[in-house]
Amino acid sequence: MTRQLAVYDGQETCQHSGHSSFIIRHSSFLRLCCLLFIFATSAQAQDPALRFGGAVPQEVETVYERGLAWLASKQSEQGNWQGGHGGSGVDGICLMAFLAGGEEPNFGRYAPNIRRALRAIIRSQDAATGYLPNSMYHHGFAMLALSEAYGAVDEALLWEGEKPVRGIAQALDLAIRCAGTSQKNNRWGGWRYMPNSTDADTSVTGAVLMGLLAARNAGMEVSDEVINNALEYMRRSTGKDGSVTYSGGFGGFGESMNRSAIATLVAAVSKNKETEEFKATLKHITERLEHSEGNYKEYFRYYMAQALFQGDYASWQKWNTATARVLSETQAPDGSFNNDAYVTGMSLLALGLNYRFLPIYER
Repeated sequence: MTRQLAVYDGQETCQHSGHSSFIIRHSSFLRLCCLLFIFATSAQAQDPALRFGGAVPQEVETVYERGLAWLASKQSEQGNWQGGHGGSGVDGICLMAFLAGGEEPNFGRYAPNIRRALRAIIRSQDAATGYLPNSMYHHGFAMLALSEAYGAVDEALLWEGEKPVRGIAQALDLAIRCAGTSQKNNRWGGWRYMPNSTDADTSVTGAVLMGLLAARNAGMEVSDEVINNALEYMRRSTGKDGSVTYSGGFGGFGESMNRSAIATLVAAVSKNKETEEFKATLKHITERLEHSEGNYKEYFRYYMAQALFQGDYASWQKWNTATARVLSETQAPDGSFNNDAYVTGMSLLALGLNYRFLPIYER
């Protein structure tokens, strides 16, 4: 049966001591009623089809269902996914694949997998520094996953009788602080592979920046200075033609659709669509919808999906149709992609915008 898109539960932020926050979830039904009323009474309201989508294509449903089943079967008892790319970021990517497909995180069929993944991420965190290993790439993706789970997961159920290590908000606060401390180690204002790296690159910076933007979106306190410094680094790294340099910070040297997509996404999510850099990178990727990366294809699809959706909905629709077809044809009989958790999780997330569940996927 074709699944209809659900509305992500409403969120309301209440302040705790220590600037932490918690999320009170309203029922989907009440929010749906309110939103339908707004759409009906406001001439300026956003097109509901863009925000909520329509029926999910059967091709996407099949790929997603088989992929989630494979991920669930490969998760360890400790909650992580092992392999060549293993680390907190891969656990976060796989966790987000479940949430992005609308799996109920507290009582649904994959709720135990979601809770185990969260526990694995939190346990892996350095309690003193807030670092989520095994690199700042992992740190960024793990922080993003924690942000998307925050408010959706009932923390009374999270530790399932075990002694809690820390709550999601506490883990997020530590991770945010770690990112800020790490940023001070280099003169560029971005991030590189390790917390103590003294240089930066646009790929790692994009991953950490998306984690920070998601945390802020979830109601966590994130320094404007940290966000703005990272955005400035991305801006300096963007050329007039929309290409984005890998490291350093001057001009747009080298052709990489990956980096142009990342730059488009962070500018859109940070509400900087009016900038010339955003317009240049968006033009760069929308004029190359048929482009296929030779390396890191799943990484490219992950960022391209979100960048196009945020920047040009019509282009995303065309690209999404073609991508769903490719992934349907290349998915292994067991539901995996390359028999790898990272590749499988990223491939599923490239289709996740068909569902519109994750807050970071909202426009």
